[in-house]
Formats: sequence, structure tokens, C-alpha cells
Amino acid sequence: MQRKRIRKAGFVSVIAMAFAFTAGAQAADVKKVHEKGLKPYEIVDGISIPKPLTDKPGDPKRGAKIVVKRKKGNCLACHKIDQLSDFPFHGNIGPELTDVASHMKDGEMRLRLVNPKVVNEDTIMPAFYRTEGLHRVMKKFQGKPVLTEQEIEDVIAFLKTLKASQ
Repeated sequence: MQRKRIRKAGFVSVIAMAFAFTAGAQAADVKKVHEKGLKPYEIVDGISIPKPLTDKPGDPKRGAKIVVKRKKGNCLACHKIDQLSDFPFHGNIGPELTDVASHMKDGEMRLRLVNPKVVNEDTIMPAFYRTEGLHRVMKKFQGKPVLTEQEIEDVIAFLKTLKASQ
């Protein structure tokens, strides 16, 4: 009888610890960010901005134009994107984006566009949606982001189309 009680108590302890671990794992680390002149957003677990910056969905066609536009996104300066092979001079400094949607969620892409230094403080990728804490900012971008909230969502809509061919 004593052994059964000990075994039952042990089982209950294991279940309680598993529940506590699961409950703890579900609690996300949320950092609220608000910079002057920008819409506030939340970074979850240091890897994602899961909520879109706008109520309007992104447009992948507009996003593709931003990605290739040298005076806006200029993504091809550092990244290779096979789906844009008719545009010359793809870079190889940053990771290839040909199938980025196959291994990254929207929120992860959004954080890398908004402020990639959160994920990798040594990155040379610019923050496209920041106004503070920046260095060597061109005069025309001082006090304002490179991309608007909607342009960020448009680029993400385009990046979501980039999946490995099957």
C-alpha cells in the first residue's frame, strides 16, 4: 500500500512538473517598441513581430517593386533571388532569399526588415523601419524610416511567395 502511494505521488509530481514546464514555455517574452513617428509594435521572444504593422494586407506586386528598387529596398544588392533573375547584379553578402518563405514565418521576416539587429547585432543589413539609434543615416532618411509600414507589409507579401520549387 505504501509503495502504491509513493508511486502515485511520484507520478503526480512528474505531471505537475510537466504542466509547469509547458505553461512556462507558453509564456512569451514580449518587448513593446515605440519610436518617434512610428507605429508601435511588439517583438515576441526576440525573433518575431507576429502582428502586421498595418490593417491593410500587403501587396506582393508592390513588394517586388520595392525589393528591386535601388532607392528603396535594394534587396538585390545583398541577396540573391532566383525568381527575379531578369534583374542583374544579385548580391551574395546576405542569405539567398529564393525560398525564404519555406523556412521563415511572416513575423520573423517582419523583424528582420524592421530591425535585423535584434536577431543579429553584428549584421550589416539596415533597419528599414527605425528612426532612433541609427548611425551614418543619409540626410533624406534622418528622423524617418526607409520603408513605411505598408511597404514593409508589401515586401513581406512578396517574400511569402518565395518558396522552394517542388
